[in-house]
Amino acid sequence: MKKIITAAVAALMSLAASAQSEKYEQRYNLLVSKLGPDGVGVETVLKSWEQADSTDSKMLLAKFNYYFTKSQSSQVVAKPSRKFLGMEPVLTLKDSTGTDIYYYQEPFYDDELYGQAMKAVDKAIRLYPEKLDFRFLKANAYIAYEKESPDMALAFLEALVNESMTRKVWLYNDEPTEPGFFADAMIEYCYSFYSLGTPSGTEAFYRLSVLMNENYPGNPAFMNNLGTYHLVAKEDYKTALKYYNQVLKRYPEDYTAIKNCVLLARRQKNVKLEKKYLQKLAVYGGEADKLSAQARLQQLEK
Repeated sequence: MKKIITAAVAALMSLAASAQSEKYEQRYNLLVSKLGPDGVGVETVLKSWEQADSTDSKMLLAKFNYYFTKSQSSQVVAKPSRKFLGMEPVLTLKDSTGTDIYYYQEPFYDDELYGQAMKAVDKAIRLYPEKLDFRFLKANAYIAYEKESPDMALAFLEALVNESMTRKVWLYNDEPTEPGFFADAMIEYCYSFYSLGTPSGTEAFYRLSVLMNENYPGNPAFMNNLGTYHLVAKEDYKTALKYYNQVLKRYPEDYTAIKNCVLLARRQKNVKLEKKYLQKLAVYGGEADKLSAQARLQQLEK
């Protein structure tokens, strides 16, 4: 009887906490809609919400958003390159010699506030390890914070990939994920690393692609990534072609592999090889690709 009474009391306390949490959630959403995630009064609501239920996943998400947003500032910085961290310049001017100087809105982070955000997401991951939402939040925060050198982001994602091989269920938006969801997410992270346009970003792109190719050997995206790494970063055309051909052996219509093989052949000035893949592009490409491939083939035949 004592156990039953204890369980009943616990259930009532849980219901009370749930009602309190809902009240604070409504207040929070109203404030954010008017003032943004780090607006005046948001922190006060979050503290009261946390006192009502320190394990509420929505509260932890709100706390992360508050501190992460609060930690951010930005400055306009001049860079010599046409791209910076995958961003387009906000302004382009010429110096006294006529050389283009590119200006970017670069983000910066207050370490203490950023640390508070990471504490909130770490707690959420401990309490809800099956929720990919929080894992992705942490990975994204790492990428934003580290900028040119995504070392922590890479290590975190590598550990996540290894965990994914033994975890039976992942949730996203509180729903079980569909087959292929995790791999698709890692494709996006590979692209994020690659688009940084830095040596560290390129190496992170390569390492994550290698790991995913080992665990998802039938996925053409990761084989294409490995081909692209050897084509662009290493200029190792033989190895790049090997990976693209592995893709085309399984997926003869794969556009990325065909297109990159055409590019590879042109870099080598290998007309015979270019013709081979132009013929594939003329069959499997989009309408514009088909027309350009046919025109190029005709030109090469002259």
